[in-house]
Amino acid sequence: AQLMESGGGLVQPGGSLTLSCAASGFAFNNYDVSWLRQAPGEEREWVASISRTGGTNYADSVKGRFTISRDSNKFTAYLQMNSLKPEDTAVYYCNAKWNRNYWGQGTQVTVSS
Repeated sequence: AQLMESGGGLVQPGGSLTLSCAASGFAFNNYDVSWLRQAPGEEREWVASISRTGGTNYADSVKGRFTISRDSNKFTAYLQMNSLKPEDTAVYYCNAKWNRNYWGQGTQVTVSS
């Protein structure tokens, strides 16, 4: 059972990226999914969540810029990030939580000119 993030990279301020979180080996569609991030020297912080029924919540710092979604047929969650800022630079982690708690390995997002 695992989660695998992808889609990180280097982007200029104001740019966009879409992160993916692909699940395998467990009943992903039963799980609530969250994205969290951790910048160097900082604690890991919650970014956004989507419930198994599709309800979403966002941290104030990303509200209006980021969109979390999921595709039950592909067992994959996404984080669409627009209007990126340098302070969005971090390693982004996917988390799936229900009767167990799964984490991905993280993907680096760097926002810099």
